[in-house]
Amino acid sequence: MSTRQEAPIPERALAGRIEHSILAPEAGQADVEAGCAVARARGVRAVVVKPVHVALARRLLEGSGIRVVSVIGFPHGNSTPKVKALEVSAAVRDGADEVDVVVNIGALCEGRWEVTQEELQEVVAAADGRPVKVILETALLTDAAKIQACGLAAASGAAYVKTSTGFGKAGATVTDVALLRRAVGPGMGVKASGGIRTLADAAAMIQAGADLIGTSQTEAILNEAGPVA
Repeated sequence: MSTRQEAPIPERALAGRIEHSILAPEAGQADVEAGCAVARARGVRAVVVKPVHVALARRLLEGSGIRVVSVIGFPHGNSTPKVKALEVSAAVRDGADEVDVVVNIGALCEGRWEVTQEELQEVVAAADGRPVKVILETALLTDAAKIQACGLAAASGAAYVKTSTGFGKAGATVTDVALLRRAVGPGMGVKASGGIRTLADAAAMIQAGADLIGTSQTEAILNEAGPVA
């Protein structure tokens, strides 16, 4: 599969696919304020924040149409299903429109599919109709485990599968995005996240099948993008 983008992506079209991440361990309120200002100025789809910052992001983005996304079980996915569900409920109360949940990666690596099934059912129920993205940390999984996880995510009612947290040993790859797209088919979304720093990176992921791009490098990527159509 070629990863060459055949035509420039207009900034507006690309911005509508970007979820601007503010997830660095040291990120504080000032970083959320700055990130939300970038999101408003560039018209991105969403801002992704830590649970502690959901209420702040909601206030800063009020009336903008930009979604607030909270990460759950971040970054290693080691919380119990009930704790993840409680975290989702708290994020929803604080104003989250969507949640990105890290699955129990160890359970996936061991093939304990029932653990993934249980936790995703609880998370989706707690989200109460709000879109759930399932973070797989693909760099740590075999292709067979990725495919199995995609099936479990679909069965749970999740809206997307997502490649990576950005804090694992590697991020998104074109190969993994294409694999996830084949595994979920047209019925689910795919979010590429982790290590996407340039327009070429983003374009390659989109061409491979990604619907959404998660990145902290939003301004740099959009500054490279083609003119607004």
